[in-house]
Amino acid sequence: MHEKVLSPHAASLSQSMRDLGYSLEAAIADLIDNSITARAENINILFDISTEESSSLAIIDDGCGMDEVELFEAMRLGSRDPRESRDTDDLGRFGLGLKTASFSQCRSLTVVSRKNNITSAAIWDLDTLTERNSWIVTIPSEQQIQALPFIDQLGSTGTYVLWRKIDRLLEKGSKDRGGETAYEKLDQVERHLSLVFHRYLGSDYKKRKIVVFINGHQVESFDPFCLSNKATQALHEEIVRIGDQEIRIQPYILPHHSKLSRKEYDFYKNRSDFVSNQGTYVYRNGRLMAWGDWFRLVPRGEATKLARVRIDFPNTLDEYWTIDIKKSRATPPYQVREKLRQIINRIAEQSTRVHKGRGDRLFDKSKEPLWLRYGDRQGIRYTLNRDHSLIEAIEKNLPEGAHRALDAVLGVIEKGLPIEAIYADYSSSPQSFEQIQEISREDMKEKLESIYMLMSVSGNVDREHFTKSVLELKPFSEHQDITKEIIEELVHA
Repeated sequence: MHEKVLSPHAASLSQSMRDLGYSLEAAIADLIDNSITARAENINILFDISTEESSSLAIIDDGCGMDEVELFEAMRLGSRDPRESRDTDDLGRFGLGLKTASFSQCRSLTVVSRKNNITSAAIWDLDTLTERNSWIVTIPSEQQIQALPFIDQLGSTGTYVLWRKIDRLLEKGSKDRGGETAYEKLDQVERHLSLVFHRYLGSDYKKRKIVVFINGHQVESFDPFCLSNKATQALHEEIVRIGDQEIRIQPYILPHHSKLSRKEYDFYKNRSDFVSNQGTYVYRNGRLMAWGDWFRLVPRGEATKLARVRIDFPNTLDEYWTIDIKKSRATPPYQVREKLRQIINRIAEQSTRVHKGRGDRLFDKSKEPLWLRYGDRQGIRYTLNRDHSLIEAIEKNLPEGAHRALDAVLGVIEKGLPIEAIYADYSSSPQSFEQIQEISREDMKEKLESIYMLMSVSGNVDREHFTKSVLELKPFSEHQDITKEIIEELVHA
């Protein structure tokens, strides 16, 4: 038996590394991980697409920086053994992120870092690498460094990462609207970063706070648990232990959309609806890794639309979670799945209670509802209340033999209730149903006069009863003061 060294071909391997499945937002997030690990507080993402050939994207931080030895090691592929122990705040794992994330978007990667007032720099260029079929890093001169775009924004300490030859930013066939497409993708990047790093952007994680700018625009934290709203419910936290390490599982129930302010509602709606936002949110060292998944323990749907579960685990348990290179997938270990299975029904029941409770109260609090809700073994159905004062008044004014016709018409209305259309509209834009109807005082008076006249003819015009009946109907319930004024005028007319 003998041995033979088989080194990978630089040209073919580097090209294969470009197709690991990174999106632009995932690639940029991977680089921001390095900045956070370097204790950066400010991170600037600067993008220039003045021409397709000279387009560039730079990520500049004010972290601790690297000396020459550290920089070259960071530029090495597989610079870290994923099994080795690391700092508890380290967001890396494989020692590949800087390279694979960058190569997925560009063909030229430049890194400049300053530490102790000493500047070090290196360049990976895939064209040079392919042509020479060798892992050759280029060391730029001081003059070349000073000519780099946005380099003047690198401070006395920190790291500057530059992408050039960004050949995958624009989709095929989009050349005519290249700038527009690129900036649309940057909008996706902002939304992604606002969620993935929301605990750092909002200083929720170990009091660490970072500020991220994209072309001068500050990225705002997007909290998927809506913790700033007092109506959010935090359920009992569960802890799973693996060895001497803890995995913390914190369930939340979000407020009904009626409890959100217009700004809060729009903020959530613009980033996705409540149904697709539900599920577990898995954090590694405060950084969101995966979300919107119940791991097949329960289907996503209306019943759980307000349920969220935050799961925190340390980087010492990476191997148990099968983290992928892109940090976009995390599979929970058996112990966590079992604990989730135990609490999933409880949080689903609570979510359903908040979601449906508002509808139940609408019927419970009304002494004379216009619609009645029935639930039995045959299912749920809604019917018009035949004992309502208005319907009784109409029946008393009908000619002999017409009562059957009225009952038939009401039955047709009940059967024709467009449940599917209402459900579709309510699911996509629930708050639009909650808006107070705009109606003039003249229109309200005209409607009240007609109802008052109808009930007067039938003899059922007790003032107190009439007032209570109409105040339970829209639009009068939404304009109670004006309604009472008009009723007072009608009674004394």
